[in-house]
Amino acid sequence: MYQKTIIAGNVGRDAEMRMTPQGKSVTQFSVAVNIGYGDNKKTQWFDVTCWEKLAEVCNQYVKKGDKVLCDGTIELNEYTAKDGTQKASLRLTARDVKFLSSRNESGSTAPFVDDDNLVPF
Repeated sequence: MYQKTIIAGNVGRDAEMRMTPQGKSVTQFSVAVNIGYGDNKKTQWFDVTCWEKLAEVCNQYVKKGDKVLCDGTIELNEYTAKDGTQKASLRLTARDVKFLSSRNESGSTAPFVDDDNLVPF
């Protein structure tokens, strides 16, 4: 079996990186994807998780408001909210991240990241 999901949208919060107890880098951020047009337009939120080298690059470049394209595998994350209600979110574990635009003040562009390679965009 093989699963691949591609999303393109706006980053909803700055990337946040942490280290696992095993010493691996993991970075998380959210992406808003607009679906539909006109009165039928709605926004779907995805929680994006990146690992190791990709996590380090995303932590450096991913900022709220940037446009990104991410591809990877997706899973449904079900949980109980603080108020006791059942909730669900979509979590994409990214294999590739492409920076479509950046609010980088210096004017430099972020690289294209493919899980093992950094390629200038």
